[in-house]
Amino acid sequence: MGQPVSVMELPSSRAGVLRYEINRSLTGMGHERYLRDEPVIGDRPPDELARRLFERGGIKAVHVYGSMITVELDSNETSGVKEVLEGLFTYYRPGVEVPAVEA
Repeated sequence: MGQPVSVMELPSSRAGVLRYEINRSLTGMGHERYLRDEPVIGDRPPDELARRLFERGGIKAVHVYGSMITVELDSNETSGVKEVLEGLFTYYRPGVEVPAVEA
């Protein structure tokens, strides 16, 4: 349940940098930059996205501008990044109990 996010991976001219465009704006007209060694403060969608990407591991930095996301990697391992983006607004994942509607 939730809203699936459509993700398009775009080419980057820099090695170790991934660029993605998604079908919704996360920041409006603002830029958000997150670094691995700095705490992510806040509960907005770009904050949660950065937290999830850092939890994945292998990420140095995340930059979000509107619907564009730039990810700087430690290595060339890209598996799992797109899936994190696609699942950003999916609330009920395997193992999460769905709340019952009380009559």
